[in-house]
This record gives sequence, C-alpha cells and structure tokens, in this order.
Amino acid sequence: MKIKFVFVITFLFCLFSCSSTDTAPQNTDTDNNTERTPCINGFAGDYPCNDYDLMSNIPVSILASSTGTPEGSDVWGWTDSTTNKEYALVGTTNSTAFVDVSDPLNPIFLGRLNTNAGTNYWRDIKVFNNHAFIVADGVGAHGMQVFDLTKLRNVTNPPINFTADAIYTGVESCHNIVINEDKGIAYLVGCRSTNGGGPIFIDITNPTNPTYLGDHTADGYSHDAQVITYNGPDIEYNGKEIYVGSNENEVVVLDVTDKTNIVKLSSISYSQIGYTHQGWFTDDHKYFILGDETDEQNFGMNTRTLVFDLQDLNNPILSSTYSGSSKAIDHNGYVLDNNFYVANYRAGMRVLDISNISASTNSMTEIGYFDTYPADDATAFNGAWSVYPYFSSGNIIINDIERGLFVIRKSGS
Repeated sequence: MKIKFVFVITFLFCLFSCSSTDTAPQNTDTDNNTERTPCINGFAGDYPCNDYDLMSNIPVSILASSTGTPEGSDVWGWTDSTTNKEYALVGTTNSTAFVDVSDPLNPIFLGRLNTNAGTNYWRDIKVFNNHAFIVADGVGAHGMQVFDLTKLRNVTNPPINFTADAIYTGVESCHNIVINEDKGIAYLVGCRSTNGGGPIFIDITNPTNPTYLGDHTADGYSHDAQVITYNGPDIEYNGKEIYVGSNENEVVVLDVTDKTNIVKLSSISYSQIGYTHQGWFTDDHKYFILGDETDEQNFGMNTRTLVFDLQDLNNPILSSTYSGSSKAIDHNGYVLDNNFYVANYRAGMRVLDISNISASTNSMTEIGYFDTYPADDATAFNGAWSVYPYFSSGNIIINDIERGLFVIRKSGS
C-alpha cells in the first residue's frame, strides 16, 4: 500500500508540474505535437483539403507585434546550407517573423524584425546569399531591410526582437522585390519614387552594402515581376537577364542584361483585364503563367489563370486559359517541376498539374488543395496570400491573412 501511495503522489506531482504552458506558443495545438492532421474525407481538422495534410499552424497574432490588428502577407523560405534546417520568413503588417519549420509538427517562432515605418499591409521578402531582403508598401521611409539569416542558428530563448544588418535608403515604400540569384541583382518594383514604380536595380553581391545600378522608367509601374537568366528555346537571348513585369494592365518583357540600356522585347495584353498581378515561368522558360487579381471581381468569372507561350520572346501569344472551380481570387503562384502552386485567397492553396501546358485546352488540371479559409470560396480579399513550395523536405508553407502560417505536406509523403 505504501508503494502504491508513493506512486500516486508522484504521478499527480508530474501531472500538474509538467503541464505549465510555454510563453511562446509554437503552434495552435500543443507543443511537442507528434502527429500530423491528415486529410480524411475532404478535411484536415476544420480545413477543406485534397491530398494535403496539416502539419501545424501559428496564428498571425503570435507572429506579429501587438500593434494594431495584425494580418499576414508575403512568405518566403530559407534553407541553411550548413545545418540543412528550413525556415519560414513570414510577412505581417508590422514585422517579419522568422520560424524554424525543420520539424513541421513543432515549428519554433524564433522572433521578428519590426517594420522601419508604420503599418504595412504589403510586405515582400526574398533571399540571396543567406540574407533576407525586405520591402514594404503603403508607408513612408521604410527602405529595404537586409537581415543576416545565419543569426537564426543560435537563438537560445525565443522569441526575440532582431535588428536589421543594413538598410538601403535609396527608396522609401516599395510593393515588391525580385532577385535574380544567378547575378546577385535585386529589382525593387512598385516603389513610391520618381521613376513611377518601374524596376530599380540594386547590386546585392555584398548583401550588407547594397549598391544602386540604375532604374527603368519607360514602361510604368510594375506590381510584381520575375527575372531569370534565360535558358529557353529563343536562342537569341540565351544567357541574358530577362525581366517579365506584371504591370497592372499588361505584361512587359524586357532584356535587362545591360542596366544602362534596357531593351523592350514585347508587351502582352489580353481580354477582360482586371489587374495584371503576378506570374511565373515554367522551368523550361517556354511558358509564363499569369494571374489577374480582379478579373473574377470585375467580370464575375471563376478563378482565371492565363498561360502565355514565350518561346519567341519578341512575339508572345496567349496559349490557353484555365478556369478554376470557384470564384475565388488568385494571388501569388509559383512553379515547381510540373506543378503550379497558387495562393487562391479564400480558396486556399490550389495545386495544378501543368505537364500538359502546351495544349490549347485542358493545359492545367487541379490535383490537390489545402483551404486555409474554411468559411467559403467567395470573391474577396481574405485567406491565403502566398505560398512557398521549394523546401527539399516536401513541406510547403502558406501565409494566410487572418490565420497566419500554415505548414502542410502532401498526403502519404
């Protein structure tokens, strides 16, 4: 009886003393979670899904600072080549949050880098040479923050407040940043500057000493862009830096190899233009997949994604149009191999098979999704803002405006 009594007392002591809560929650459930939430019968917990499981979720209220009503925006990723750890770089209205997602079931919120100026509903982040480069729109003198990501290796008491390692002050407010990692050149676009929002060229080969190389004014405001070192079928431009800008009411294709002599190769228009928002090349540089942010709202159509044949950069043509299953608005989309991953606002992340992209019809087929906004798939600006599918582990991160960071994974993987 005495042995049993001691056992009971010991058990009760452990039950209460070992259950204290952490002051920095790492996900929405409990720390040290050991199981994913599988997609079963169309749901992963409360979230509609098809072939993608929920690993974890950190609310935006935890990731952002306490100022105002926080919302999520852009998200990007960084893999530490020394440790092979994976990190989410999460944009919020007032900061950039850094999360170790190496254990996707137990992500660790390491800390945040606060905004340089005011509340920014649009924050964009890209990575080069182990540094994050961050811009924000809709405010005053924010500039471009530069942050050394190797600081994330040795955070002993998270979360902490980080400081920038450099700030480029040659711009104030910018909507977006694009980096051609092959060349170490950043392209700041949509800036509130004298060049009207066209691309501003910054040498970031020395990340903490960004250097202005010039800008381009002739083709107006770029809301978003992609810059590649071209290796496609148009052999005249092999090895050139090709810029494809989503310029509100058209797509422009520029040769930006010589920053002092920008050459316009072509421009692309299409019917029922709402707001030419963002696009991405296929891996073979043959096709460019474009999303228009307000065509669903303006014209009452289902989610529309346009595919342009860019095999002749001087003569692009509309190749095909994909229509989604709802009227949700498409936002940011990225290509990985034969899949196109698109943040579809209230419809969450949708995954499209593009292996048949050269076809004039049925060029893309939806093969999976994870809906971070369970209420509906209506035409409104809520839900999934952006997605990052490039971690070698197969984990995918989504940043949701209201619900924060999601880590998901393909079912059965």
